[in-house]
Amino acid sequence: MQLAITALGKNTICSLNDILSVINNCGCSIVELKTSNLSRASSLYLLSEGDWSQIAKLEHLLESLSDRQEIQIQTFRPIVDERISNEGIPYKLETVSLFRHDIVQDLITFLHSRNIYVEEVFANRYQAAYFQSPVFSTKFIISIPAEIRILSFREEILDFCDNLNLDAIIEPIKH
Repeated sequence: MQLAITALGKNTICSLNDILSVINNCGCSIVELKTSNLSRASSLYLLSEGDWSQIAKLEHLLESLSDRQEIQIQTFRPIVDERISNEGIPYKLETVSLFRHDIVQDLITFLHSRNIYVEEVFANRYQAAYFQSPVFSTKFIISIPAEIRILSFREEILDFCDNLNLDAIIEPIKH
């Protein structure tokens, strides 16, 4: 059984050790862990695994930890759905453009309409070097199903990005 945990607070990274101690004390293990600083807030994403009693104990201890620390902790028990599959060829899609508020939504809508599974998204706005223009970049990790012709999809996504005035690169992820 798995438990997805998100934590948000002023200094979640400092609370990381407390959260890891609770996970270890419950006998659970870590499947995946990501942390990030977002402006003045810190965020944590963690996927833990254990049997049902360990997960129940972990949920209870995280509630009390959230009350003691100044962090918000949310938990969710993901259910594995065998019908949902992200099998396919892994690709990286990167875009850069002048800032517009709807870029991420446009890209995700395009990918979703073609049954492309989005594994990961990273997006940020920053000030362009030497200019005062705000620039927006995205990085997607996607899985292209085997039935989709790569060459056709590559043309389609690059044309789509070109029409939105996005500079885009799509390439396979090589290990």
